Amino acid sequence: MKSVIIIGIIVLLIAGVMFTQNKASRAVKSVMGDTSALRQRVLWEKATEMPFSGVFDEFFEDGTYSCAGCGTELFKSNSKYNSGCGWPAFSSAMTNGMVEEEVDNSLGMRRVEVHCKKCKAHLGHVFEDGPAPTGLRYCINSISLNFTADKTQIPKQSKEKK
Repeated sequence: MKSVIIIGIIVLLIAGVMFTQNKASRAVKSVMGDTSALRQRVLWEKATEMPFSGVFDEFFEDGTYSCAGCGTELFKSNSKYNSGCGWPAFSSAMTNGMVEEEVDNSLGMRRVEVHCKKCKAHLGHVFEDGPAPTGLRYCINSISLNFTADKTQIPKQSKEKK
């Protein structure tokens, strides 16, 4: 009888540890985010990733940024700059017309949302406080983008604010 009680206690302890580890794993995912779930929320539900959390915020390699929803090319690295806003910033979109704008009156303010023309995926917003000559700051969620490096790429450090 005593050994059955001890075995029962051991089973309960193991189950408790497993439950705690699973709960901790879920807590980490809720804080850090499951990137596939976050990508879905950003692209199709117009959510926003946390500032300074995206892989492309402080990324300055030569290449092309495309839509994570459909692969359409949207931005070139030569228009990317460090705005300090916590999201990748571009002074202009590619001239292919694949970045569309739409007035966004959510959150009690007027902003201009940008999305992919082809698949309508939410990218971020554009503001009129960017560098010359465009005066624009396309503030884009990293998770809305994929990156393809130029073949003749030479690694760079960080670009300063323009």
